[in-house]
Amino acid sequence: MSQRAQIEHSLITTYRSRFWSPFIRAIKEYELILPGDRIAVMLSGGKDSFLLAKLFEELHRHGKKNFGLVLIGMDPGYAEENRKKVEELQALLEHPLHLYERDVFSASKKMNEKNPCYLCARMRRGVLYDLAKKHDCNKIALGHHFDDVIETALMNVLVGGMTMAMMPKLHSTSHPEMELIRPLYYVRERDILLWQEAMELEFLDCACEVAARELPSTRREIKELIPMLKERFTHVEDAIFHSTKNVHTGAILGTVVKGKKHSFLETYSLQQTIDKKSGEEESQEKPLP
Repeated sequence: MSQRAQIEHSLITTYRSRFWSPFIRAIKEYELILPGDRIAVMLSGGKDSFLLAKLFEELHRHGKKNFGLVLIGMDPGYAEENRKKVEELQALLEHPLHLYERDVFSASKKMNEKNPCYLCARMRRGVLYDLAKKHDCNKIALGHHFDDVIETALMNVLVGGMTMAMMPKLHSTSHPEMELIRPLYYVRERDILLWQEAMELEFLDCACEVAARELPSTRREIKELIPMLKERFTHVEDAIFHSTKNVHTGAILGTVVKGKKHSFLETYSLQQTIDKKSGEEESQEKPLP
């Protein structure tokens, strides 16, 4: 059996419960794919996006072919050896990989030399939307997984001072006709790493010179913090995730709607009136003794 065949077989056998089932769960639960969609899966050369591409190929092969699939890669300024690693992945894919050169690394560094990572991510996202549009796609799929979701939620609280989740799907503000989806929403990173080792696969990490210098990273610190918390709070990962699904709007000091801040005081008196009225209606509905 070829390496490609082994990889594809593993997704629906050995790793079915770890990859295929949570992949399908996210698609169904969050309605990530609709009939007629044309989806661009973005391959960075990393483990997460490659797994996502293979799962989409399996879905397209064995599921309902009610959507179009395009695999798109971008070379943002990789060194020659890293570019070669991305190209080698083509042999493990069923669909052709459309690889484009866009010098994002140099451009973001020139604009913000001390901390180019945020700008680089924004620029890469914009380029990916443009490339997807070039292929007549209406959605782009990224390889963010469960660990990315909870790390982002915790980082927003501890560093940003806000409650905000990494959403399973969202509309692009710069490309109104485009939508971003994250089908690996329930897939755990530890399982991807185990699969990578078992399949003897080699991937890129970030592959830029900033990452190579191993500068301090807030996300890296959060990633290291969660296992420490887990030693004391066994279910901390699930707790962080569910905290984004169980926001009690009557017990928070404020919200942000379309960029505008709102205090709980704006509706405080109104809520008391609503509660009082609700209590009166409830008492009227009670049967007489």
